[in-house]
Amino acid sequence: MILNRNLTILIVAQLFSVAGTVAVVTLGGIVGQQFAPTPTLATLPASLMIVGTAFATIPAAQLMSRVGRARGFALGATLAAFGQAVSVLAMIETSFVLFCTGTGLIGLSLAFSQQYRFAAAESVSVEDGAKAVSIVLAGSIGGALLGPWVAANGQDWLSAPFAGTFAVFSVAAIVMAGLLLALRDRVPTLDEAGDGRATPIRELFANPLFPIAVGAGVVGHGVMTFVMTATPLAMHVVDQHSLDATAQVIQAHVLAMYVPSLFTGLLMTRFGVHRVMVGGAILLIATIVAGFWGREVLHYGIAMTALGVGWNFLYIGGTTLLGRSHRFEDRFRAQAVNEFSVFGCSAVGSLGAGTVMVVFGWNWVLTLALVPILVIGFALSSRAARAAA
Repeated sequence: MILNRNLTILIVAQLFSVAGTVAVVTLGGIVGQQFAPTPTLATLPASLMIVGTAFATIPAAQLMSRVGRARGFALGATLAAFGQAVSVLAMIETSFVLFCTGTGLIGLSLAFSQQYRFAAAESVSVEDGAKAVSIVLAGSIGGALLGPWVAANGQDWLSAPFAGTFAVFSVAAIVMAGLLLALRDRVPTLDEAGDGRATPIRELFANPLFPIAVGAGVVGHGVMTFVMTATPLAMHVVDQHSLDATAQVIQAHVLAMYVPSLFTGLLMTRFGVHRVMVGGAILLIATIVAGFWGREVLHYGIAMTALGVGWNFLYIGGTTLLGRSHRFEDRFRAQAVNEFSVFGCSAVGSLGAGTVMVVFGWNWVLTLALVPILVIGFALSSRAARAAA
């Protein structure tokens, strides 16, 4: 059993971070459709959350390298509280600009909370890294249940629709900021201390594990964000499925993202990281097949469930390989490069999802998502074959 003080705190923080994020994803396109001056901007609020994350990844890593994980994470939670509060005001004022501002601030906070998994891996031995990442991501299961429920039911909790949803998560983020200050930063051992020389980025990519780790994260998270951002718009606005049905599908998707974390680390120990990641790419292809199959709630549910599990295998696998691809003293630099690449591509995908969905339709969303899946699937299969040889 590798559970310790840091992992316990990170599990709780991950739960509420995911719950708040999922609520924004669930409501982003729907509220955007009501507030936006044009339908093509409906997914802009949700997209700006991803853009905010991409924008802040490098500053977040640099800040934590100076002040430590605890203070950095607490600052991130404070940003989340502020962003959720601005979103409450946006609901009251029915302001598209304020809502975009709020989701953008939430995105800035995610640049910090997305690094919970790195803090988890640093809290244990290298051998237990995949298990620690899985354990913390498993805390998202509660967030997957809580987020869509609050999103669907919080619309009536205050006078303005959905203001109650964002108010709940604003208060939760303030509580999490205090809890995260109790984290203990890891002190490097003599072997990990290194010579103090920063490794150039080009040398990081010279390690064959590093580009595979970054590529898996880019494709896994990018495809997931692209398809997930378009899904509420496709389901609720275009295909006229109910808000409850849409929230349930998003909930199933987020559960599929995190429930496998209960055993992903064990699978990687048993079968190898690369093979499990190949399985993730295959599941992403299954997402595309299910999406083309039909437009009923069942089809969306199957597609989004496969998308979630596929993301899990690629995301945890990429995080695990990343931790093995650099020296301990280079962790913040390597993590910054990885996070900027992952969320930069995700931001592009999320920003484009609304336009592709409105102008070209759901089938084009699926078609465009297939190309990077095939590329990373081939790269991982080749790597897995060489590892087995």
